[in-house]
Amino acid sequence: MQPSGREEERMFCRVNGIGIAGMEGYLVRVEADVSSGLPGFSMVGYLGSEVKEARDRVLTALKNSGFQCPPRKITVNLSPADIRKDGTAFDLPIAVAVLGAYGLIPTDHLERIAIAGELGLSGDVRGIRGALSIAGTAGELGMDWCFLPERNRREGQAAGNVPVSGVCTLREMAECLEKGPEAWVQEESKAEWEEEKEEDGLDFRDVVGQPLLKRAAEIAAAGMHNLLLMGPAGTGKSMTARRIPTIMPPLTVDERREISRIYSICGLLPEHQPLIQSRPFRTPHHTATVQAIAGGGRGPRPGEVSLATGGVLFLDELPEFPRGVIELLRQPLEDRSIVVARVNGAYRFPADFMLVAASNPCPCGFYPDRSRCRCSEKQVRTYLSRISRPILDRMDLIAEAGQIPYEALVSKRDAAQEESSQKMRNRVEAAWNLQRERFRETGIRFNSRMGRQELETFCALGEAEERLMRQLYEREEMSGRGRDRLLKVARTIADLDGGGRIRREHLMEAAGYRSGIRAYWGGEGS
Repeated sequence: MQPSGREEERMFCRVNGIGIAGMEGYLVRVEADVSSGLPGFSMVGYLGSEVKEARDRVLTALKNSGFQCPPRKITVNLSPADIRKDGTAFDLPIAVAVLGAYGLIPTDHLERIAIAGELGLSGDVRGIRGALSIAGTAGELGMDWCFLPERNRREGQAAGNVPVSGVCTLREMAECLEKGPEAWVQEESKAEWEEEKEEDGLDFRDVVGQPLLKRAAEIAAAGMHNLLLMGPAGTGKSMTARRIPTIMPPLTVDERREISRIYSICGLLPEHQPLIQSRPFRTPHHTATVQAIAGGGRGPRPGEVSLATGGVLFLDELPEFPRGVIELLRQPLEDRSIVVARVNGAYRFPADFMLVAASNPCPCGFYPDRSRCRCSEKQVRTYLSRISRPILDRMDLIAEAGQIPYEALVSKRDAAQEESSQKMRNRVEAAWNLQRERFRETGIRFNSRMGRQELETFCALGEAEERLMRQLYEREEMSGRGRDRLLKVARTIADLDGGGRIRREHLMEAAGYRSGIRAYWGGEGS
């Protein structure tokens, strides 16, 4: 198709791109105008540095793909102009818009399709971040089709609400537009998305000599409760934490899509795995910054609290983390989301995770065993004070890891008797099913998420249990939040016991997991 007459002086083309702000996608109209005048290539529309650099990539890719574009004045606008555009996903729609404006490709179908991809100088189309969100947004906008890099095709198809085709080169993209929709259909591999990924050889059978830790981990997983593991180094705290995802039920398809969107935006999805298959387990180092944990950056992206959504955020050696990092967890632990505020807007990211932390009781790790601990009282207090009371208040269970007897380490019989992750997982899954039925009309999923109204409805105590609860509250100098969390844990223990009403033994066991606060920090009161 060659322009003629007055069209030769001025030609115009519009292509649909998708931008990402936080977790949400939005429509970007990529407009290209080719007119007579001093040859040049200008781009406008509040562009980030990566998008500004697209000019040189696009021009070189067009030349190396064999397209003959006479020297003209080229103007490209990315609308809306009041939202900053970042990333490299606009390269391909810009190139297609320029080709359409020159009249080198048909433009009949461009109004109903979305295009995204990065261009190499040779004209090859490279992978991008956020393809899952881009395809999902295209479907929500009512697009008929979405074109992505071949590397991201399966990821885009996992969105499930719009047909997706993958292209390897700019020339292939142009040929698709020449041939029309009948040539766009590509095979999908949905069956692979339903498969549960096998765990990486981790099993609770490997944790020997620590029945209390295993029981606490099971209760925590059954109700998605926050868990703090206390004890000397080498007693199995990290081993226990790493195996908690193995006793959690498989992800649902909706959970996989939600979690995969987060990983897609961060560019962490494996190339041959369009959806995350197993529950996340994130272990940031104690040198991680506030921004790394919370998320942010100039074009805000999710942080560790969001990447742990649906799974476990494990903070090993909790007192070693900067105070600001520990304290920022307060809001996401309550709201199950985190808001990152910037000059150009506020971005909300999901942060619905289970917090598991591990800590030594003192710098040497042996307190309160004074036969081995050489730390002064001041050193112990200073070390433990790095974990503030508000954070302690948000830990539902505190489990102490004792020294493992030598016989337990070397006895094959004892190791064979240790319970496997599969058996624990069966009980946890039964407890999840009870909670799903209990909260089916409330929007709540787990006991740990109950509010005041749900506590009154589902954690009602008998007379004997109410008397015991009062005694525990006064003896342990609990806060109101501490009482509520004890009731939630007791509710989960009752669910693991079959789902009946909360009994005295359930309250006593739940209280046992709060006793560590009094032992190490001197009670729950301020």
